[in-house]
Amino acid sequence: MTSDTDTMPLEAYLAQGGKLTTPENAPPRYRGELLRLMATFVDSELAGAAGFADIINQGPGIKERIAASRIVLEKLDHAERVLAVMGEFGADISRYANHHPWAERVARDSDLGAARHGADMRLAVLHYPLQGWLDAVLMNVLMGHAVVIQIEEFAGLSYQPLGEIFRAILPRERRHKELGEEGLRKLLQEPANRPQVAAALAYWRPRVAASFGRGSSAHFETQRRFGLRRTGNAELAAAWERQVDDLLRVIGMA
Repeated sequence: MTSDTDTMPLEAYLAQGGKLTTPENAPPRYRGELLRLMATFVDSELAGAAGFADIINQGPGIKERIAASRIVLEKLDHAERVLAVMGEFGADISRYANHHPWAERVARDSDLGAARHGADMRLAVLHYPLQGWLDAVLMNVLMGHAVVIQIEEFAGLSYQPLGEIFRAILPRERRHKELGEEGLRKLLQEPANRPQVAAALAYWRPRVAASFGRGSSAHFETQRRFGLRRTGNAELAAAWERQVDDLLRVIGMA
């Protein structure tokens, strides 16, 4: 933290783009919001990796299985990096990886909306089960776009060490999205797959959209004051919808 904080309130410093660099500089409310943000990310990466790991051997070829394995490996690595920062804030990370049943899923026809479910902090969309390779590819495409949008938002947050991690993993998450799109295009080369892709799209699109949360949120305002967020949920969701619409037009599924 620079000497600018000597002449202005912390919230004003952070809202204007100021950075904190150590846990010692973070007041309790800020620590709580930052830990919540990190736990949601870590739990979502662990749950996403667990669900996708079960699909690897359903890949139609070696190339597809390598791509799926890479996504699982890198999501676990991203979780580990952010978990290390949580440890610096006093979180017990020694048994974190085994603390929740990351592969556990709800019934396919459940409707959780954006509500939390269970004891961990994963996004609600990651409680739904994948049903085969095509379903997993479509979900990975939609979620890949959402994850990139969220990490672009987090890359500029006010806790500098965490922002640096998000900036480092952003290219990897973009590549995960691209791998999903490559897999989807390959599936669409077979006309018989189009009805299944349309069904998977109808299932996953509203569930991924719900992961952005409510359009207006007092919780967001708190994060904005602390420099942890800049863009509201509705704006992020709208950006995602535009990206998805553009992709569907390009691949002939609009």
